[in-house]
Amino acid sequence: MSWNPSLEPGCPDAAGLEQIETLIIPRARDLGGFEVRRALPAPRRQMVGPFIFFDQAGPAEFLTGKGVDIRPHPHIGLGTVTYLYRGDFHHRDSIGTDQVILPGAVNWMVAGRGVSHSERTSEAGRAGPHSLFGIQTWIALPEDREDMAPIFEHHGKDTLPEIAAEGITARLILGHAYGERAPATLYSDTFYLDVTLQSGARFPLPDDHEDRGLYITSGSVGIAGQEFEAGRMMVFRPGDRITVAAGPQGARLMALGGATLNGPRYIWWNFVASSKERIEHAKREWRAADWGQGLFDLPPTDRAEFIPLPER
Repeated sequence: MSWNPSLEPGCPDAAGLEQIETLIIPRARDLGGFEVRRALPAPRRQMVGPFIFFDQAGPAEFLTGKGVDIRPHPHIGLGTVTYLYRGDFHHRDSIGTDQVILPGAVNWMVAGRGVSHSERTSEAGRAGPHSLFGIQTWIALPEDREDMAPIFEHHGKDTLPEIAAEGITARLILGHAYGERAPATLYSDTFYLDVTLQSGARFPLPDDHEDRGLYITSGSVGIAGQEFEAGRMMVFRPGDRITVAAGPQGARLMALGGATLNGPRYIWWNFVASSKERIEHAKREWRAADWGQGLFDLPPTDRAEFIPLPER
């Protein structure tokens, strides 16, 4: 599909600074050999639409034989989205999924009432020096989906809609935007885009979603004469028409948002829920380690170890 933002009537040159409701500077964490920058949840902002967790993983470099080894761990009440720029992840979960994800594809795992999964660098990836760079997000589920059975979907790069205009390429990862719809099954109004901008290109955010934000993964964007560098998330006021301009080196953005949920969510470790009781139940079940008999099981092909429940 070809779409030219300059032809949209009334499209502003750029957003005003007053239209930025929240500016988020992610917190950096070292997960043992690679860095994660967490933008959501933030002290002043728990969610953007249904997005309740947003991590930038890497960029990180690994020697031959080395890689990421995230042992089996549990989730409830959310969907996890994995999207990579470089590297790979070998995903295995307790419903039997065994899937390697490569750059440009999407892994979408809906935990529902409970699931466990592991993420590791694949054997092929460890065969030589390699790098990892990507984004992982969680989407909080509506209350009527918190008890659903877990599901997993993998959608290859070629199945995701691409939207192009002068100086702009955008891949629609989840949801709907600009008349296109991504293939993953969703349960609330959502959009999630990987956007690449050439120098000076102007990008309008979708104006048919209640909550909207963007995260800069490389380059910079200008808003009302002020430049914002990589590693910044901006959340914009609902209802405003927003256009941002790429800086002199261009930019790569993740644009995200959708409808707000009916209330805040409780978050504890890897659990998200509309009630504290759901989280306490999940804590008891994971601590019991009664695999296959209670709420949780381990991935069939990755059962030798797991991450214990934190003591906090």
